[in-house]
Amino acid sequence: MEPHGPPCPGSVLFGCELTASTKSYTFQVDEEDDSDHILALSVVCLTDGAKDECNVVEVVGRNHENQEIAVPVANLKLSCQPLLSLDNFKLQPPVTFRLAAGSGPVHLAGWHRIMHREDASFEEDDDLSEEDEEELPPIMPAKK
Repeated sequence: MEPHGPPCPGSVLFGCELTASTKSYTFQVDEEDDSDHILALSVVCLTDGAKDECNVVEVVGRNHENQEIAVPVANLKLSCQPLLSLDNFKLQPPVTFRLAAGSGPVHLAGWHRIMHREDASFEEDDDLSEEDEEELPPIMPAKK
């Protein structure tokens, strides 16, 4: 695997841009698709042409009562914080990204992971992690 490739098999690169004229973007998948989908955001950044103003990016989704909720995830300003790493912040589609303040352009990048439900790889991962734990050497006290 190349060093800058996707984090795991079944992942594809995701990106969108929010601007003054396109203030929102909705990521959704086909409802008839029986795979599980995860969107992992890695970076939110201002791009070429951004003004030195606060740009607030919100994630709009639904809570457990199916009510729409909006949560700010980034407040970017060219002079002090033009980029924010979100460390693969995981979201489940459908999800909307909205530029709540500012004129952008703000670019969002990450990975779209597709997991087929018949894929049992998560069970294999659990077995491997237990074996790894058993093989760890005991911790020795520090020498004085």
